[in-house]
Amino acid sequence: MGATTGAQVIVDTLVAEGIDTVFGYPGGTVIDLFDALYDATDKIRVIEPTHEQHGCHAADGYARATGKTGVVIATSGPGATNLVTGIATAYLDSVPLVAITGNVSNKMIGTDAFQELDITGVTLPITKHNYFVRDASRLQEVLREAFELANTGRRGPVLVDVPADVQKAVVEEGPLTPAPIPSPLRAPEAELMAAAEAINRARRPFVYFGGGALASGASQEIVDLASKIGAPMGCSLMGISAIPTDTPGFLGMEGMHGHYASTKAMYESDCLIALGARFNDRSTGDRTKYAPNGKVVHVDVDSSEFSKSLEDLVEVRSDVRTFLRDVEQYVEPNTHEDWQRHVRELRAQERGYADYREGLTPKNVMEAINAVRPQDVPVVTDVGQHQMWAAQFLRFTKPRTFVTSGGLGTMGFGMGAANGVALATGGPSILVTGDGSFEMDMAEMVTAADNQIPVVIVLLNNGVLGMVRQMQSLFKRQRYAMTTLRHRGLDFCKVAEGMGAQATRVSTPEELTQALEDALLAQRDEKTAGPRLIEVPIGEDEFVTPVLQIGASMDELIVNMDDVRSRMGR
Repeated sequence: MGATTGAQVIVDTLVAEGIDTVFGYPGGTVIDLFDALYDATDKIRVIEPTHEQHGCHAADGYARATGKTGVVIATSGPGATNLVTGIATAYLDSVPLVAITGNVSNKMIGTDAFQELDITGVTLPITKHNYFVRDASRLQEVLREAFELANTGRRGPVLVDVPADVQKAVVEEGPLTPAPIPSPLRAPEAELMAAAEAINRARRPFVYFGGGALASGASQEIVDLASKIGAPMGCSLMGISAIPTDTPGFLGMEGMHGHYASTKAMYESDCLIALGARFNDRSTGDRTKYAPNGKVVHVDVDSSEFSKSLEDLVEVRSDVRTFLRDVEQYVEPNTHEDWQRHVRELRAQERGYADYREGLTPKNVMEAINAVRPQDVPVVTDVGQHQMWAAQFLRFTKPRTFVTSGGLGTMGFGMGAANGVALATGGPSILVTGDGSFEMDMAEMVTAADNQIPVVIVLLNNGVLGMVRQMQSLFKRQRYAMTTLRHRGLDFCKVAEGMGAQATRVSTPEELTQALEDALLAQRDEKTAGPRLIEVPIGEDEFVTPVLQIGASMDELIVNMDDVRSRMGR
């Protein structure tokens, strides 16, 4: 290809990888890289966030919405460390991400130079791998390898740290070919037959899927298996949207704040078929008392997940979609009528626990979104009560239309991610957030306004840190230590307008529906597209139910507000 600079090699490699959007904040040690990007605006769009963390969340959201690799760029020192929470968020949710950071020149490494930092050392525990590229001749090879690694096996973030002199150096550029697409991991026949044998002898099978199933594109195959064996289905938070919400037999999210029927059916199963899901404490409660322990057919590309939290009966290292297609021939059809009858009884119990109040209740807010939202419009959440209400009540028909921080639970994830999702899909995104989370990331309305990014923000404002307050109500004798926010007097609508967004505050379900319709209509026109905030006041004592005390077992589930009042002595 000929001689060029290291910075140009980075840009050319990004183009070869099919990257059309990067999120980056300039600085002294990446000035050459941004100079090269300046000449490539016809090929790569550069979005500058207000903070590197939000840029990393935007790249993360971009990746989750499309399955492509997100790319974020930051300068050395504080620019690089500002990426850490975003990288960790992507790592714990297995999101393909390449972070490119600048560093001081090679001759200054180890001298405590201005903004010098060992970012590879800092991020080693939260990346699949990272690189410090001292030699410009290796830059192209390393970048290509980084993209391949981010997408191989269990996907995740990779960091490439490039000293400033490496970006300036003149180097011979080789042929520009994208990293190969890895073949799906396939299990040996013995593992398939062992899994099928366990499934065939089950009397109460349950299909449980997570983010790995979504990543593999296994939507139809999950439904086909469950239908064939007469098994109910449930998912983790990360599995939401993998199959349509109204699929017969799908009970919804399970766990600490999951649907009652899904949680109970999974707990009572005698063969738990886990597809691309790990068993964290939110899904099992006290693992020593978790009934399906030792009855798990566990399918995952990452063998480190096997028997990590629960004892597996059968372990299958495979891509989920590939496994489901391969195992089908060994699985015997069954209706499990007694089990299905019991599951219907659980669903009837769940309906009895439902909240039928009128007004701007959390459930009614989500139902208003359901009524107005086109099904191809993705929903992004921050972290907290609003996240759980969205997971419980929103309906989805298309994969990758629910984007949230699961493993790390990152407050402040939402606005950056919503920007990234909208840019990735070329259409609007809806952000469901709470006042506590939104205080952390609302500056990204500036980014959305500057770039006319079509984000509709539904802000549930209860004036408190709702999830923590809920735990204080239940388990700390209503001692509300540092969870009340209303005294700050923050006017979110005025702040939004000051940042270039449109804003409105609603007080009835009818006003909310109208505001949502107006906001989504405005996003269809380039002249009116951009961030629109809808502030929805809700009560400070709205609870997420079901709920489980951290460390308790699933048979101690608090199922509705009657249980809550009993626990609180009211």
